[in-house]
Amino acid sequence: MLELNHIHKYYNPGTVNQMCLFEDFSLRIEDGDFVSVVGSNGSGKTSMLNIICGSIDVDSGNILVNGEDITNKKDFLRHRKIGRVFQDPSKGTCPTMTIMENMSIAENKGKPFNLGRGVKKDKMEYFQSLLRPLNLGLEDKMHTKVGALSGGQRQALALLMSTMTPIEFLILDEHTAALDPKTAEIIMGLTDQIVREKKVTTIMVTHNLRYAVEYGNRLIMMHEGNAILDKSGTDKQNINADEIMRVFNKISIECGN
Repeated sequence: MLELNHIHKYYNPGTVNQMCLFEDFSLRIEDGDFVSVVGSNGSGKTSMLNIICGSIDVDSGNILVNGEDITNKKDFLRHRKIGRVFQDPSKGTCPTMTIMENMSIAENKGKPFNLGRGVKKDKMEYFQSLLRPLNLGLEDKMHTKVGALSGGQRQALALLMSTMTPIEFLILDEHTAALDPKTAEIIMGLTDQIVREKKVTTIMVTHNLRYAVEYGNRLIMMHEGNAILDKSGTDKQNINADEIMRVFNKISIECGN
């Protein structure tokens, strides 16, 4: 279980540009949840992910994982149990290295880097078996540099690599936003398959309201650092994209847009 308790976060504190992003923000995510998070730009979606992953510090409050306080734990230590896929396909892979090399690094995540070969040829068949279900032909391009792949292929590879080792949380930061509609559908299908098979607790930030409605068992809408809508279970199943859009429009009018 993940808990954010009484989080406060200010940007540029003590200056004329001071901005309060989170003020006494709390959120609890149960094991096995697949949470879709929507909200306008600047609502706190990605900042919340960064706080969970340790990319940015909080001014006060704490972050608990299964009762353990990780508020002051370094980001690289948190990432031993967190897989993250970014909006930019290039951020989850190394473009100058081959698929084989990328997957070799991903498989060693959280393990000690002792002296020895980084790429083991006997792993080739195993890596190919992981790639084959993607139906993207990547299993036949093991020695191809990742920078030569399409955006969709790179994102599919990044998604697979993020879950190659046992993790407790999968963080998806608008991971289909940079893809064309057809490729985005493929990546969402792969996402749903991986989440179901691995039963990993997942938080997905997205601007695609249909994806937010169709995928996951819980939906949260963020606005000005608060969760103004939180639907789960049957309530989430009964909500539709038009209803979410009406909430968006209401907020926009109240903000003077």
